[in-house]
Amino acid sequence: MLAAAVFAAAPAHAADVQRGAELYRLHCTSCHGAGGRPVLPGAPDFTQPIALLKPDLRLLDALKAGRGAMPAYAGLLRDAELLDLVAHLRTLR
Repeated sequence: MLAAAVFAAAPAHAADVQRGAELYRLHCTSCHGAGGRPVLPGAPDFTQPIALLKPDLRLLDALKAGRGAMPAYAGLLRDAELLDLVAHLRTLR
């Protein structure tokens, strides 16, 4: 019950794909390319469906934590902004 109360109290966030595109342009294109095809060797190719098979919250966690050459965005971007970014990634096919 407590979990339901916590989720009910949190405001719903509809992801903003346009805002996500701007964040992607600012933070991601140098490694992941403007259209989602990687520039940096080893970076995921977001034009391939397999790169985004995880649920949004798992991708959010990955963005917050960083990995390899990718910096952690926890503390740099809010969760809502990262979910906007995830929504944009899903349009890059």
